[in-house]
Amino acid sequence: MFYYVEGTVALLRQGMAVIDCGGVGYACHASQNTIGKLKVGTRARLMTYLNVREGIFELYGFIDEEELSCFEMLTGVSGVGPKAALSILSVAPPDRLALSIITGDVKMLTQAPGVGKKIAQRIVLELQDKMSKEQLETVSGGVSATVAAAAANGGVNHTQEAVAALMVLGYSQAEALHAMEGLDAAHMEAEEIIRQCLKKLMKQ
Repeated sequence: MFYYVEGTVALLRQGMAVIDCGGVGYACHASQNTIGKLKVGTRARLMTYLNVREGIFELYGFIDEEELSCFEMLTGVSGVGPKAALSILSVAPPDRLALSIITGDVKMLTQAPGVGKKIAQRIVLELQDKMSKEQLETVSGGVSATVAAAAANGGVNHTQEAVAALMVLGYSQAEALHAMEGLDAAHMEAEEIIRQCLKKLMKQ
């Protein structure tokens, strides 16, 4: 029904942004990630999601399509409602959320108010493969000697997951692969590979 709302930011509150569109104020439930990028009195465009339940219409607003996409993926998980999804996005913006899911970081997800360990585990279980595949589409397997060497030793999956996660964080494939040089990636978990690579990348 609504694809986006665009207008002047009239009001910002915890979990809500009101956008004035031609004299009509649209109250949008929003994550802290979105609210933190808005300023009262300035113009903004929020991608929207209309949630209808028992005659109640709730409008959710997102700073970009990436956040909206993550919201829709989260609400597609059994037991995760719109408010829980928004809570997760408030502590884990899209890039951190993707990294948490790919690496199975349940602890990060449980930092969101109202999200327990069981729900967090379900999110990882249901979205990990999907998230990994989407990110791995941008990774050219076999073009790197590092990936090839890892594949020969049965470590290609963890290596690819690590490369994908680093790319989610904004690094190029070349930078990620360069950071892996010298690591025994074939015998390391993806999360440990990522940690070691980030240490190197942050020193550069």
